[in-house]
Order: sequence, then C-alpha cells, then structure tokens
Amino acid sequence: MGPAQQPTYPDPVAVDAAVSRLRTQPPLVFAGECDELTEKIGAVARGEAFLLQGGDCAETFAGVTADNVRNKLRVILQMAVVLTYAASVPVVKVGRLAGQYAKPRSSDFETRGSGDHEVTLPAYRGDAVNGFEFTPEARAHDPQRLVDVYNASAATLNLVRAFVTGGYADLRQVHAWNTDFVKESAAGQQYEAMANDIERALTFMQAIGADPDEFHRVDFHSSHEALVLEYEHAMTRIDSRTQAPYDVSGHFVWIGERTRQLDGAHVELLSHIKNPIGVKLGPTTTPDDALALAEKLNPHNIPGRLTFITRFGAGRIRDGLPTLIEKVTAAGVQVAWVCDPMHGNTFEASSGYKTRRFDDVIDEVQGFFDVHRSLGTWPGGVHVELTGDDVTECVGGGELLDEAGLADRYESVCDPRLNRVQSLELAFLVAKMLRAA
Repeated sequence: MGPAQQPTYPDPVAVDAAVSRLRTQPPLVFAGECDELTEKIGAVARGEAFLLQGGDCAETFAGVTADNVRNKLRVILQMAVVLTYAASVPVVKVGRLAGQYAKPRSSDFETRGSGDHEVTLPAYRGDAVNGFEFTPEARAHDPQRLVDVYNASAATLNLVRAFVTGGYADLRQVHAWNTDFVKESAAGQQYEAMANDIERALTFMQAIGADPDEFHRVDFHSSHEALVLEYEHAMTRIDSRTQAPYDVSGHFVWIGERTRQLDGAHVELLSHIKNPIGVKLGPTTTPDDALALAEKLNPHNIPGRLTFITRFGAGRIRDGLPTLIEKVTAAGVQVAWVCDPMHGNTFEASSGYKTRRFDDVIDEVQGFFDVHRSLGTWPGGVHVELTGDDVTECVGGGELLDEAGLADRYESVCDPRLNRVQSLELAFLVAKMLRAA
C-alpha cells in the first residue's frame, strides 16, 4: 500500500525538480519557535492554558493578500482576547495558515453534468495539488505547485510576523479590531463592552507605571495538515543546535483522520520530527488506536508534544469521547485534548451548498466540555475553520443566517467556515464554558 491521499504525478522528473528546489529554500519557521510552542502546549496538557487554533479550511494562492491575512489574524486575535479576558486563562494562538493548501478527499474524481454531457475529472485536492477550475488542465496534478505553496506560505508568514510585532496586535488596538459589520451584531456589542473594560484596565496599569512587553506583541504560530509527503519531507531539516529533525514548513503539523494509519507514511514521518504535532480522531477511533498512536508518536511522553484533536459530530461526542479520554488518562499518557467541532457536522443544504449549523458546532463544543467536566480532565482547546470575512457558509448564529442566504457570499473552495461574527459568538460561548470548567 502506498501512502494515502497523495497526488499522482505523471512526470517523476518534474517532481524531483520541485523537491530539489524546496530542499534548498530557507526554513519557514525555526526549530526554537517549535520548541516554544511545545512548551506552551505542555501547559495546555497540564490544564494551565487553552489552545485556540483557527483559520481557513483550505487556503488558496489567490487568498494571499494583505487584507485577507489581516482579516483572519484579526478574528483570531479578537477570539483570543475574549477567551483570555472572559475566562482568565492564557490562550495559545495557532493559525491554520501559511501551509493549509492540501485537502484529503473521499473520492479521487468529480463528475459534473449528465448523459452525453457528463464530464469526470480528478477531484480538487487544494491549490498544493491542482486548480479549483473544472477543466482537465486545471485539475491535472502539478508538482510545481509545491514550490508555489512554499512561496505563498512565506508571504503569509511575512505578513503575520509584521502584524504581530509591528503594533497591530497591541492590546490598545483592541477597539480597532472590531470594525464595520461586526459592530452591528450582538456579539460585536458584547465585544465593545469588553474592550472598554480592557482599556480601563490598561489605563490603570499605565498609571501605576506597568507596561509589560506582552501588551504590545503576541506569540502567534502557524499550523497545517501534513498531507503531501513530498512537501513535508523536503521541508524537514536537521537543526544545527540539537542535530534533531524538524519540519520547518510550520510550527505545528497534524495528521488527518484519513491518514492516521499506524503503519502509514504520515505517522512514520511525524514520529521522527521534533515539532509539536496533532492527530485528528473521529468516531471510529478506539482507545487502543489512541494509545498506539501516542506510543508511536510520543514514546517519551513529553507534555506538549502530542495533541489529540477530536472530531465526532454533535450527536456522537457525548457517547464516543468518554472511553477514549478515560483509557488514555488511565494509561498516564500526556496529551492536550482539543475539540474540532467542524468536521463532524457538515451536511448538504437543500440548495446544494455544503454547510454546518452553528448550533451543532456549539453543541459539539458543549459536549466536549461536559465530558471533560464529568471525568475531571481539562478541555484543552478548540480547532475551528473560520474566516475574517463576512461570508455566508454556516447557517444559524445570532445573525440567523438561513439556508436560502448561503448563496449570498459562499466563497470557500472546500468546507464551510464560520464568518467573523459567528467566530466572535463562538468565542463568547466557549469563554462561558471555560469559566464554568
């Protein structure tokens, strides 16, 4: 069996050329930054911090603009401030960005039209592999796109670093992050009130002469699913300080639900790198699967090294999650538990759009918190597909978006994302759950 979910490239020479090019490129992140994130996630595993991981379902090359990157960063900063302030808990901020260009698919092909006009082409697997446009040229798997992924990721990280260190992430900007359409919403007004409180607190701190560095900048890390092995292998380097291998394509990489086979190539690669890593666990995961993955991926049981990201669906989390957590905890395994309330809750609207109900997303997070509370374990974080824009992709929420409204601004090339107002609402609801926890 070859590795699951890999592109099929017709020309091996072109693949070698792309991989050789990637091998000579500078790292996108540094080993030391990865180690810092491992320590931060260690605090999550111990129940001392909360992980907020958010961003696009699938990034696109066309989406690498200053506005787009800033909007995504802004909504994550807003959510983090809500969680930190309303729940009094440190928040580890990780973006699903600067590398999230490949998507696993349940089918290799897509068919459109009918009868004599039926056309079947390779499925879109993300900009890392092929184009979204439904033409034979666009849908061909092209290894040169891996070099494009590197360049797009570098440009994205460059913007993120400029924003977070250049004053944009300063806490005194907390009002400026709440723009235009968000202010009109109930969540936006709740945020304004909180921003006023924060501002008063900051003015007080300044008055007594306190002005710590933490007010002016923020630690922000990048993450993506490690899916296309040619790319991740080419971006794996030996750290000059420790002689240990790191995947320098991002700080945190994870293995998806479809590629977590214990003897598979993805688990093998991630077992060797020193980055903090995650594994998506769906409803088919047995406690033995989880324990075997932990043994293979984190044999030294280092806190912060391994995160289990659960994605059960709102209807199954309360039944499926408890035995998993119980057995893993009983075995003494150090792991951060994070809830992905998106991937188990997708359905097709009557209009044909792939969507998610905001209430299902919230219900899965609530179920996740309920299970942890009943077991006395720590609900370590949330992993959310979101955008900084005013899209109409998930139904429900305070704006009462309905299925008919999905057509207004459905922009995702893959899965439906929460828009800015829904993301902020989610942050307030999670903050409430955290306070109770």
